[in-house]
Amino acid sequence: MHPWLSRGLAALALIIACAVPPAVAETTSYPDRPVHLVVGFPPGGPVDVVARALGQELEKLLGQPVVIENRAGAGGIIGTEAVARAAPDGYTLLLATTTLTIQETLYKNLTYSALRDFTPVAAIAAGPQVLIVNKDVPAKNVQELIALAKSEPGKLNYGSYGVGTYAHLSMEDFKQRTGTDIVHIPYRGAAPAAQALLAGDVNMLLLNYSSIADHEKDGKVRILAAAGDKRTPVRPELPTIAEAGVQGYEMGYWFAAYAPAKTPPAVVKRLNELLVKAAKSEAAKTAFYDPSGTEVFTSTPEELAKFQQGESQKWGRIVKAAGIEAE
Repeated sequence: MHPWLSRGLAALALIIACAVPPAVAETTSYPDRPVHLVVGFPPGGPVDVVARALGQELEKLLGQPVVIENRAGAGGIIGTEAVARAAPDGYTLLLATTTLTIQETLYKNLTYSALRDFTPVAAIAAGPQVLIVNKDVPAKNVQELIALAKSEPGKLNYGSYGVGTYAHLSMEDFKQRTGTDIVHIPYRGAAPAAQALLAGDVNMLLLNYSSIADHEKDGKVRILAAAGDKRTPVRPELPTIAEAGVQGYEMGYWFAAYAPAKTPPAVVKRLNELLVKAAKSEAAKTAFYDPSGTEVFTSTPEELAKFQQGESQKWGRIVKAAGIEAE
């Protein structure tokens, strides 16, 4: 090839490369290495189960390994902080849950902001927990439980997975809406709280259905209602707490994927498309649903951002009304 032709083609290639918008360049090369999905909780828990089911399907779509990183500690804060500080390149994602929006209103000294330091990518799944009482509590439904609590203020108690957790704040909202005085007893996680319920050390608890189903069959506990905005598909005969007479009560849990702030829009768009497709796969839907009743709940990045703002406002209201301070 003549030298001037070679130089001309090289120059033309450079011009074309410079003319390609950055967003196009990002999507054509992304991903070219493993993607890390960070979970702020230990292996085996509800968030981890969703992450692994989602990761398996996402890996097929991306054509790259999806590495699940369990960075547990401080109620999910350690893992969340790690993603907030990661490079905004689409290779480090956070599988967040309800705690992301709770922590924003509960902790005053967080090193990150859920609204400022993350880019919403896609909602993944959602579901309700259930309101459970120990077998010795003489209440067969929500209204009987409320009447019992009002007849003996301060005598009944409820367990939670710790101060500021979903189970704590959801029961505080229940107390506010029903005008009841029920004592909070925090535990270090869902498992010890469930054991306390079975032992009769606490009278009631909000928990995933799958964690308590076998004990209900054994007659050790009674499930009174679902806590979300609709009945749980694994126990459709159970009313929601709102249907049982607690107007406006709606406390579901959810899972969503976030990237660090300033992740390129084109990468976010592609991730959203692939995450939604992965979540809707039959394998993922089965893993989410069985046996907890968690269902697919997907969104665009914009819809997730709007949903997140609503959740932050809801939990902020509860924290303020109850005067809760993080320990």
